[in-house]
Amino acid sequence: MFRNLINFCLIIPVFLIIPTRGVAQVERNTEETSVKKLLKQRLIRLEDIPDILSSSNLELKSLKKLEQASSFNLSSKLSQRYPKLNLSANGLPEYLYSESFNNNTNDTKTSQFKINPSLNLRWDIIDPTRGLEILSFKNRYEIARNNYEIKKKDLIQEAKARYHKYQKSIEDEKNAQIAVELSKTSLKDAKAKLEVGIGTKFEFLEASSQLEKDKQLLKEKNIAKEVNLISLKQIFNVNFEEDLSIEKKQKLIGFWTHPLEKILKSGLNNSYSLKNLSLQDSIKRNQAKNFKNANLPIIYISNSLSSSFSKGSALTQQIDPDISSSTYSNKISLNLTWNFFNAGQNNNSFKAKQAEAEAEKLKYLNLQNIIKTNISEAYLNLLKNKDKIISTKRDIIASKEALRLARLRYEIGISTLKDVLIRQKELTLSQSKNIDAIYNYNINIDKLERLTFLKRNKKCNNDINTNKNYKDSICDY
Repeated sequence: MFRNLINFCLIIPVFLIIPTRGVAQVERNTEETSVKKLLKQRLIRLEDIPDILSSSNLELKSLKKLEQASSFNLSSKLSQRYPKLNLSANGLPEYLYSESFNNNTNDTKTSQFKINPSLNLRWDIIDPTRGLEILSFKNRYEIARNNYEIKKKDLIQEAKARYHKYQKSIEDEKNAQIAVELSKTSLKDAKAKLEVGIGTKFEFLEASSQLEKDKQLLKEKNIAKEVNLISLKQIFNVNFEEDLSIEKKQKLIGFWTHPLEKILKSGLNNSYSLKNLSLQDSIKRNQAKNFKNANLPIIYISNSLSSSFSKGSALTQQIDPDISSSTYSNKISLNLTWNFFNAGQNNNSFKAKQAEAEAEKLKYLNLQNIIKTNISEAYLNLLKNKDKIISTKRDIIASKEALRLARLRYEIGISTLKDVLIRQKELTLSQSKNIDAIYNYNINIDKLERLTFLKRNKKCNNDINTNKNYKDSICDY
């Protein structure tokens, strides 16, 4: 009966050391967009950027590995709930030979092979610090996941900004090319008038100078376009030698219909950075509690099974190699360890972690103010650029008409070439301002999406997007 009881005591811990799965592994075998196929077969749209970055950007891949490592750390910490089983053996095997000489008794010899395995089990059934440590590792895992999402959204916003900038540089290049063509026309007119004697050499030189300036501007815009293309390839992790085809026409990417109060609330409620600060505060407070709990006792069950197997003689006059013997013993006990005094070390550490937790709370409040400021600035800049798009479009129409009339007056001799060149510059500047306004409008739309986690509308709402000072609406552009 005693032997059965021992066997029963050994079987139960073996089942207890098999832990259930604590944390589901981060799913890695998800479907990924084929970046090469996407880049080579069709134009890259703005909507394709998240898929491209998720599957190709090296920073995101690095953070995904850190998230995976945090998941493994949490699983490792969860294993502390279960018993630990250790196997040890002194000699595998051990051979002992000795001779003993004594003047009062017979001499003896020993010649034995031995093996002494020992199986030890420990199960901490009450550990005051274990639960809080596991909770802290869960929080760290959530922080790692949030860090991945933060970087992903930041990179998507950055990639979209580079996408818009490349489109803007294409429009700038077209605008510079138009300026060159206008200057060529002005130079041709000045040259024709000079040849028939009704023009001046000064006008000819002025037109030539303007043409050279516009050619230099065109060259600068062309270089800027290539630089922006390289920047876009870099964030897509595409070789610089490969072709990259995107939508070249600059246009409004959508319309923002959410009021300021709504977007501020959404931005604060969904911010991953604020969530991380809350998790950091929780970690610090759990660590503070752990220092208090470190003065509490740990109660654990231990089970030790030891055995000894030997073959040969020990301390006998004649060695008999066929003699064998074995012994085993099993000990199970309930134990306690209690570090109840450490000269106030844990108490001071508790106060330190409490102070760190208060610091995290202040960081949280400060970040709230920063998020509110960034959302408000992006919202107001969007309204400003929405009005600029309307006004600059109107300026382009007026500048084109002014240039046309200036050329007519110059051709009939009631105006100078200087007036034509001024109107020409005004047209180029109006078009450049319109390109900048569309670019900044799109940039602020993307920024608001990033900060508020809300989506832009693809359809325009005239009631919301009408300029109150004019009858024109952004919907018309």
